[in-house]
Amino acid sequence: MDDQPLGELSAESTFSLIGLLMEADLVVKLVLVALLLASIWSWAVVMEKYFTIGGARKKMKKFEDAFWSGRGDEFEPRPGEAPDNAGARLFSSISREWRDARSASLAEHGPLVSRAERSLRATTDREVGRLSKGLGVLATIGSASVFIGLFGTVWGIMNAFLNIAEQQDTSLANVAGPIAEALFATGLGLVAAIPAVIYYNKFSGDLNQLADRMDSFSQDLLVRLSRRASDGGS
Repeated sequence: MDDQPLGELSAESTFSLIGLLMEADLVVKLVLVALLLASIWSWAVVMEKYFTIGGARKKMKKFEDAFWSGRGDEFEPRPGEAPDNAGARLFSSISREWRDARSASLAEHGPLVSRAERSLRATTDREVGRLSKGLGVLATIGSASVFIGLFGTVWGIMNAFLNIAEQQDTSLANVAGPIAEALFATGLGLVAAIPAVIYYNKFSGDLNQLADRMDSFSQDLLVRLSRRASDGGS
């Protein structure tokens, strides 16, 4: 009875992940590289949105608290001064109407408030649009990565069956490599897709909350502007 040395048997039955990837089919390699790049891109967007959206919410709250402390007139922008948060930009967008409110006549009251309302709405839309840039990347990666990984899986399994047909051998050593590559493509697709979907939903919810907060602040500004114009024109 010929017994194969234990060392040779161990060497043949040990699979290295790096070795499998290096020997993988070109199409599978391209799929894995695409998924890896998608995952890196996804996490880059996540980190950027984490700081920008979180910072915007904190600055908005800080500005609101300061504004409603009774020092609203102090927040009128100075020449050449650029507002650094969403709340300040909202107020800055109606700064002209805010200044003119005291001297507005009764006939000018309605058009003044109407102009302010349009300015506030446009500013809110710009703020939300600016902060939402990049979320489309997360949505695309979250939806496409699974299918890209599935394509790599199907291609790897197809190669496994082709190996069986060519070599007329159904042993594990003949099909383990292609099947492992196929399963790795599936796993990498899920690794790229799951965080992208989770954080897309999180940031979308955060943006909706910020937009609601900006809308509420805008309505409060309009009420205060209307009272200011009424007091000035009376």
